[in-house]
Amino acid sequence: MVQVYGNYDKYPAKKIKGFTAVSGYDAIVEELKKAVSGKGRQVIVLETYTEVDQAEILQGITGLGATVFCAEDCTISDRAYQDYIRQYVTDDRVFGIMNTLNIKDFYMKEKMDLMRKRIAETDGVILVYGVGASLVCEGDILVYADLARWEIQCRFAKGLPNWKTHNPGAPKLAKFKQGFFVEWRMADRLKKKLFSRIDFLLDTNVKDQPKMVSGDGFRAGLETFSSEPFRLVPYFAPEVWGGQWMKEICDLDRKSPNYAWAFDGVPEENSIYMQFGDVRVEVPSIDVVFTHPVALLGNRVHARFGTEFPIRFDFLDTMDGQNLSLQVHPLTEYIQETFGMHYTQDESYYILDAEEDSVVYLGLKEGIQKDEMLNDLKAAQRGEIVFDAGKYVNTWPVKKHDHLLIPAGTVHCSGKNTMVLEISATPYIFTFKLWDWGRVGLDGLPRPVHIAHGEQNIQWDRTTGWVKENLINPWKTLEEEEGRTVVRTGLHEREFIETRVYTLTKPCELECEGSVSTCNVVGGKGAVIESTDGSFAPYEVHYAETFIIPASVKKFVMRPLDGETKILRATIRG
Repeated sequence: MVQVYGNYDKYPAKKIKGFTAVSGYDAIVEELKKAVSGKGRQVIVLETYTEVDQAEILQGITGLGATVFCAEDCTISDRAYQDYIRQYVTDDRVFGIMNTLNIKDFYMKEKMDLMRKRIAETDGVILVYGVGASLVCEGDILVYADLARWEIQCRFAKGLPNWKTHNPGAPKLAKFKQGFFVEWRMADRLKKKLFSRIDFLLDTNVKDQPKMVSGDGFRAGLETFSSEPFRLVPYFAPEVWGGQWMKEICDLDRKSPNYAWAFDGVPEENSIYMQFGDVRVEVPSIDVVFTHPVALLGNRVHARFGTEFPIRFDFLDTMDGQNLSLQVHPLTEYIQETFGMHYTQDESYYILDAEEDSVVYLGLKEGIQKDEMLNDLKAAQRGEIVFDAGKYVNTWPVKKHDHLLIPAGTVHCSGKNTMVLEISATPYIFTFKLWDWGRVGLDGLPRPVHIAHGEQNIQWDRTTGWVKENLINPWKTLEEEEGRTVVRTGLHEREFIETRVYTLTKPCELECEGSVSTCNVVGGKGAVIESTDGSFAPYEVHYAETFIIPASVKKFVMRPLDGETKILRATIRG
């Protein structure tokens, strides 16, 4: 087991100077009263993300004494909405189709005109709330109530339904699918148009513990994150195959059966903490990408990916656990034509820790018969046989700091007793499971298997020899001097991510070279990231922590804390 430094920070916050925030509904009501005081008739628009608890907010701000209008009364019926989105949700248990819908597509002009007339005839303080409230009325004050995607998923598991959908008892997977492929895309498109207008940002991530900051403070926070190193708020989740490594390294609940996943490098799902005095405000980290894409990503990366963050870091912990599912990711043309995504999930496994029996399943064995393997997979799915993975798929013994590349189309999975830093492109949902060792999920249901998708993407020529030559530790030493070694560890030429490992005993100055950098401390106690021009304060990172360096930083120094430090850095190739 790896040395435990005890310095992993589960609550990374960045101080935002010059602004204050308030906590609790009483304080929020007082702030809003100040904003409308002495101005006569005032319309407050409360725009909410799709799964925000509107009832909680309304109850919390009753002291405002406003006349209330629900903007969603102007939408089409829930049934009509379901009929409309069915083509994007699909009947598949896991996968839907990306859409180009907007919230406004579900609002009815006649109803909006009538509500606007009623609002115009109302005096005093008026509150117009809901998903799409800003479409009904511009108002005098805009409050945006936000919620991070991971928190939404947690609430799904506890019975939260999707927007305009009566499905509290539906499986979490079904709710996530509708959110991922439909609702969140629409909500994000509307949010992007509102950032410059927001007067107050309402953080609703903790039930009954809201925080609120001015729009100026919120925007100043986003700009800060786009211009200096930062970390995302990590979250951890169990799974049937989960292990025990992260409990010690990340100081997690020892009573939990396992922790399988750790996400601390996925801006689409993670959040960030902005610290305003003694109030910590949590907002979705994707907001930084939406508002400052060029500063964060760099011109070249923004031109290619738009307002998407293309690099994802996460942990896969099978220490004292089980094998992951045998799987394959879609080819680019398949994900484009089938799901409407414009790039796919190429990835790699960097081995943070391993036991003597640790292996990774990667690539097919020489001479196997395609039809025979597919027939066995289908028979196993029907419960007729136990699929013999070792008959068809290579198993490669792995040790700490090995790096295995996994371009889309390559059959793979991590074995038990392995701690993986997974480095991949961001479309993380598109995993086609081929065999799951006969297991059921934590919900007691058989885990989804996607052989029909998988067989159309498996690259049958990626066999033992090719894998050994192209995907197993393709290291190239780029620099080697006293106190500094730089090794290129990947990725494959079919993948757009470049990874390098810096082994340091002395400070190392680096350039961003037009790309955002996503990094992880893969060895040693940690490092301090320093500015070369004083534009940001020294930023300390620790073992196993993922951190992001915006392209706007241009130059920076990595200074090891104590002794030797290893830092893996991922960028987008030019």
